[in-house]
Amino acid sequence: QVELVESGGGLVQAGGSLRLSCAASGRTVITYHMGWFRQAPGKEREFVSAINLYGDNTFYADSVKGRFTISRARNENLVYLQMNNLKFEDTAVYYCAARLSSGDRSDSRQYPYWGRGTQVTVSS
Repeated sequence: QVELVESGGGLVQAGGSLRLSCAASGRTVITYHMGWFRQAPGKEREFVSAINLYGDNTFYADSVKGRFTISRARNENLVYLQMNNLKFEDTAVYYCAARLSSGDRSDSRQYPYWGRGTQVTVSS
């Protein structure tokens, strides 16, 4: 079993920055690929970013590319999402997720383990 706990969300003005953290615990978390998803009110959950188990391959949705950076500290079972130049449309609940499979990293169905989410609100 893998447990994921997100933190770092909050209220920020447009153009500001936040860093989300995901603390992972459980069986051999360092062997999992990790991802961040988000869900805005009235919208479906969408892929934001992913990082492989070694931390040397990262992937981003087009909407956040160049503004967000995903990273992981494997020895500490932590995954981060640095979010810069935030926009109003980035407002959402952000979820951390973990998967073992090497399938489509942007497909939420590939991730069996999820955190409860952290709210990010960007004021315009």
